[in-house]
Amino acid sequence: HKLVAWWYQRRVHGILKRIMEKRVFNFSAGPCCLPMEVLKEAHDDMFNYKGTGMSIMEMSHRNKEYAKVWNNARDGFRKLLGIPAEYQIFFMQGGASLQFSGVPMNLLGEKKSANFLVTGVWSDKAATEAANLCKVNRVWTEPPKQYYNIIGEDKWKIDPEAAYFHYCSNETINGLTYYDFPYSAVPATMPLVCDMSSEFCSRPIDVTKYGLIFAGAQKNCGPAGNTVVIVRKDLIKKEKIMKITPSIMNFEEVNKASEQMLNTPGTWSVYVTGLYVNYMNKFGLKHFEDLAIHRSKLLYDAIDSSGGYYINKVEPKFRSRQNVVFQMAKGEAAEKKFFAEAEKAGLIDVSGHRSVGGLRASLYNAMPIEGVEAL
Repeated sequence: HKLVAWWYQRRVHGILKRIMEKRVFNFSAGPCCLPMEVLKEAHDDMFNYKGTGMSIMEMSHRNKEYAKVWNNARDGFRKLLGIPAEYQIFFMQGGASLQFSGVPMNLLGEKKSANFLVTGVWSDKAATEAANLCKVNRVWTEPPKQYYNIIGEDKWKIDPEAAYFHYCSNETINGLTYYDFPYSAVPATMPLVCDMSSEFCSRPIDVTKYGLIFAGAQKNCGPAGNTVVIVRKDLIKKEKIMKITPSIMNFEEVNKASEQMLNTPGTWSVYVTGLYVNYMNKFGLKHFEDLAIHRSKLLYDAIDSSGGYYINKVEPKFRSRQNVVFQMAKGEAAEKKFFAEAEKAGLIDVSGHRSVGGLRASLYNAMPIEGVEAL
């Protein structure tokens, strides 16, 4: 039995090695790497989707075959995340960034303000965008210049009259995650809004804790071009929506449309997202959380054991499992050399974001353990 198992492992390893010979390890912060199983099925459907005689990319979004594709993706998310019936799922365009305006446009109603917990670049961008539409109350009143931890909720200054409370659960650029959000700190009647983009579908969550969740699919569950919006149905109200809201951003208009498709969606993006969600449903989110913990621990252990050669400044309990940011003690010249040498070794896009510099490795759901070991 041991001999057979050894032979089988060697055989599988050989097959995968041949497949991967011309592929790199993609550490990009997005778009993400995709599972080989998903890429293979998408490849097979490219020219002739399920015998329809046309590519999935050519198919009308009103075609009955495409309706199955659309609903497969939505039903897949319901199963994967345990989304209750009282929540609606929209697939929208414009990336998560469009929701920085879309959320206040749809949720403000008669309210004049919104609460924002700013913990990094993306929550800051969301707050800045919302400030064009309402008064923004930043609950962390004296934030640091660099975000390496998150202030305790006992120091938040929440506006009790605000329309909603917004936070970003994983700051992609800064490399920190709010794992144990203190839900009780937010008034019970105030909708909690979360930008989950770069950790969406990487661990189990309780959807019922939120009024609205939005996320770009291109991190952990699909290609670029599809934004997932999960909103509690009682929040979709005409009287809450600002009159200036464009129809394609208007939750009520989108909700009334056939299959919640007000206009032509990113059909290919939704299709591949559906394939990816089907793939994840074979394992469940706990499986992907365990992988994320294992992957990130490998890299953080390498950084921490380098004797200060590599540096990560984020407080350990807030360290992101998805986006590992680090610097080199020898400075920018050494980092540029690291980046160049990594590319030669087939380790792609490990440079930090242009706004903060340094290095960053994004370890999304489809990143093989072998990629992290190689890095």
